[in-house]
Amino acid sequence: MTTLQFTPINRSNWTDLEKLFESKGGPHDCWCMAWRKMNEGTDRANKADKKSSLKSYVDNKSPVGLICYDNSEPIAWCSIAPRGSYKKLSGDISLTDVWSLVCFFIKREYRGEGITEELIKESIKYAKDNGAKYLEAYPVDLESPSYRFMGFKSTFQKLGFDFRHKAGQRRHVMALKL
Repeated sequence: MTTLQFTPINRSNWTDLEKLFESKGGPHDCWCMAWRKMNEGTDRANKADKKSSLKSYVDNKSPVGLICYDNSEPIAWCSIAPRGSYKKLSGDISLTDVWSLVCFFIKREYRGEGITEELIKESIKYAKDNGAKYLEAYPVDLESPSYRFMGFKSTFQKLGFDFRHKAGQRRHVMALKL
């Protein structure tokens, strides 16, 4: 692995996100739309609807996430955007100007290399550069049987995020003041 590059998703790199999501093990079923507000009339969305909804955000120049490259190869992604573009996160409503970091995908051969931590660090910069006062995340414990795509509580603690409250049985709402 050489030097990693991180960049926001936009129209010019959309095909890289498609390539990453459609790779083996990629989130090509959900298109990271589980927590994001969908296009009108797509409550029971299929893969194509989800992909189309995410593409609509990109086409409208709305933030959707960061993509990570190793050389020119897309290898990882995280979903980060203003909290208002998501639904049902159970975030800390006392905080304002919040961006949410909700999901990660890293190609299997790059897992265990610290890329999640690097994505979080880049997300902190990205949210701050776009006017956020807080970055909120919803990770789980290492032994959690589900929601692991949201990251692990220990990684966020290591990077200075504070526990705010539990959201359901597994997710921890954590926030970092920027």
